[in-house]
Amino acid sequence: MTMKPLADRVLIKVEKEHEETTAGGLVLATKTPAGVPAKGKVVACGEGKYASNGTRIPMQVKVGDTVLFNHSAGQTIKVDGEEYTMVYESEIMGIAE
Repeated sequence: MTMKPLADRVLIKVEKEHEETTAGGLVLATKTPAGVPAKGKVVACGEGKYASNGTRIPMQVKVGDTVLFNHSAGQTIKVDGEEYTMVYESEIMGIAE
């Protein structure tokens, strides 16, 4: 299945945080420090939303961009067994370069 976000929505593949393992192979849960944004790669985005005068506002992000956003932003969805986060473009803090 393919996913095509509508309007100003963006589909992001979130980069997993570093996992720590013990010598015995146990995976330790690590917490992200408060205030540290999530990071991910844009895999799909809509065409932009419409302004009140009827013109389309183009998206500032594009497929392939690495973006930063709040951990609580958007909705987590599964597509073909993989987890993604769907956010509005306005929930994205910035593009990492």
